[in-house]
Amino acid sequence: MDRWKKGLKTGRKVFDVHNHIGEMKPYPYYGAPAPLDPTVFQDPDRESKVRQMDLIGVDRAIVMSNYGIPDPSQPFGLNSVVLDACAKEDKRILGGVWFSPMAKMKEATLNAMTLAGEPGVKVLKATCLLGGTWNPEEWDEETAGMWAKVIETAEKHDHVLHLHTSPGGGSDISNCIKFIRAFGKRVKVHAVHAGGGVSGHIKFVPEFFNLIREGYQVYTDTSWAVGFGVRYLLDEIEKQGLGHDRVMFSSDEPWSDFWSEFYKIEGAEISEELKNNIFWQNAENLYGVR
Repeated sequence: MDRWKKGLKTGRKVFDVHNHIGEMKPYPYYGAPAPLDPTVFQDPDRESKVRQMDLIGVDRAIVMSNYGIPDPSQPFGLNSVVLDACAKEDKRILGGVWFSPMAKMKEATLNAMTLAGEPGVKVLKATCLLGGTWNPEEWDEETAGMWAKVIETAEKHDHVLHLHTSPGGGSDISNCIKFIRAFGKRVKVHAVHAGGGVSGHIKFVPEFFNLIREGYQVYTDTSWAVGFGVRYLLDEIEKQGLGHDRVMFSSDEPWSDFWSEFYKIEGAEISEELKNNIFWQNAENLYGVR
């Protein structure tokens, strides 16, 4: 089933750098009395994803495993769907390989690292929503060893690390900033969601510009950003004349809503040049696709 009505299109070149592919069975989230599917729609494969992209006028996308249930092994099982989706020569779809930041998932993560460099793969993606932390100061020896392999892999293949951020828990943007300061001159780090919430945005935006000035390879997007967050980030880019090449568009479908995310940028009072950078050019430059 198509999720959008035919006829409404973006009207510009769009590169969606972070969204999800693959099916998940309904699950009783947060103790619900019965399994449910809160996202309503899922794209199970490349064919479905491309059809949805064509309906609304998205030119290119980076897809990664759909996840959300409290089972860190689940998204590993969708890496094969990602690889299948991004293997085509047309490069409409690129891929992000899923891994886990938790030591107990070390074997699965090291196996996932063998998928780096496969055709169309450009990203290594992880979240701490299911456990773990971005803060290297809190890693034990085994976790640090696993991360050393991840960093080595990203460096070798010039893959971008996509790290989910939020205003709390292991994914707290403060922990992600510590990660960037530890590794962000060796590898490119995309702080997904720009902090992911009110306190996250307030902490992240000033540090974002500090990190750029200090030479760190830091990137972000505006998906899941709340209220003032996008306005704050975009206003600072234009005030400081910095960061215009580090922010990209992400829909985070199916866990967000494409049109809501699109109009955060399209409806913003910023220059057309900055809009074009966010919707297309920055991602084209970062991921080396023409």
